[in-house]
Amino acid sequence: QVQLVESGGGLVQPGGSLRLSCAASGISFSIFGMGWYRQAPGKQRELVAAITSGGRLNYADSVKGRFTISRDNAKNTVYLQMNSLKPEDTAVYYCNARRDIVPFREYWGQGTQVTVSS
Repeated sequence: QVQLVESGGGLVQPGGSLRLSCAASGISFSIFGMGWYRQAPGKQRELVAAITSGGRLNYADSVKGRFTISRDNAKNTVYLQMNSLKPEDTAVYYCNARRDIVPFREYWGQGTQVTVSS
């Protein structure tokens, strides 16, 4: 079965850093694009950062220069390094895996809470 297991969330002060990890199993990781999404209370789920199977990067404007997505295919893991965190970054962060060749398939993790507060 497919599993996306997230870790690294928690409470951090403004200006601090966190690193989220998402370990995937049950998929051919190298042919999946990976992404991080977030959903804050009362808001739509939004793309934070994504990395395709070929290594192309995409970031939300709100996190450019602060967040970095990366992947380690040998470990079947995608990371989100979050620096200079702001209270508006507070949300549940979800790991997403999307197959980049047909048949297209998509999977989601359970989410991990990130709270930025003093």
